[in-house]
Amino acid sequence: MREIGLEHLPAIARGAAILGTGGGGDPYIGRLMARAALREHGPVELVPLDEVPDEAMVLPVAGMGAPTVMVEKPPSIEEISAAVEAICGYLGRRPTHIACAEVGGVNSLIPVAAAARLGLPLIDADGMGRAFPELQMFIPAMYGVAASPMAMADDKGNRSVIDTVSNHWTERLARAATVEMGGSATTVLYAMDGAKAREAMVPATISLSAELGELVAEHRAIGDAPQAVAARLGGRVLFGGKVLDVERRTVGGFARGIARLSGDGELRLSFQNEHLLAELDGTPVASTPDLICVLDTQTGDPITTETLRYGQRVTVLAAPCDPRWRTPEGLMLVGPRYFGYDLDPVPLI
Repeated sequence: MREIGLEHLPAIARGAAILGTGGGGDPYIGRLMARAALREHGPVELVPLDEVPDEAMVLPVAGMGAPTVMVEKPPSIEEISAAVEAICGYLGRRPTHIACAEVGGVNSLIPVAAAARLGLPLIDADGMGRAFPELQMFIPAMYGVAASPMAMADDKGNRSVIDTVSNHWTERLARAATVEMGGSATTVLYAMDGAKAREAMVPATISLSAELGELVAEHRAIGDAPQAVAARLGGRVLFGGKVLDVERRTVGGFARGIARLSGDGELRLSFQNEHLLAELDGTPVASTPDLICVLDTQTGDPITTETLRYGQRVTVLAAPCDPRWRTPEGLMLVGPRYFGYDLDPVPLI
């Protein structure tokens, strides 16, 4: 796939929501934004990561905030343009390429809308290989790329540029600003050159999203889409059953909660925007940084944490993360202990 047109959006949205592990925002919202931008500006060129030139100016674009808020206050194309203009004014340079910060839900398609609006190519890659809740959780950060200067824009016309001493400080200040902006904002961050992007980003994740979305559509009729997805990702099915209860709250700019599922035993899912820990009858069976994905058992459609509801029949699968997340440096950023769980990463057997 060398370009993204209107016909590709349903598959990309569906597949990216699978890789988003329950987070990254509602893919339907991102699909609407991308569809409007593509209708107005035409298809977006999709550039393989290994073809990005050294001197390129790469801007990752993403929404920030609680997915529960984005359902009622979706981002707009005007916010994207405002954030890009803010960072360009600060840096004194124009971008040559747009990139995904995370391949998950709305954040896989906001960059499509941005690329269409700005007339720029989109890189077939992202910075995580999945979705994570905090902005310092970015593989290029392990290669010395700084999150700031970071630009933010909201639906009211406010814009800001944050320049901080560390990526953790960028997260803290940006999170506070996001809460004041109504719980969600559009961001541009981790500007980097093409050489660093080729070294640090996760390749071909937009193409993988499209492939997963098409795979679900192909297997839906026979009802084995979750199993097909697990096989394609090199993972395994953890559990199948019914959602018994979801305890969910929006706190500090995050959607936090616990879901309980009943089937052959009871599965407990803990999430902070994304699913972080799965426990079967009290025993951990999958954990961050690996992917924990919840799919509708019959259709294979991904179910995000904000749309998880009592009575849904779901299949939960686990799949391996990008191997860089399992290094000591990666686990310091996204391992179970970072999120307050007193355990080492669960081996994905």
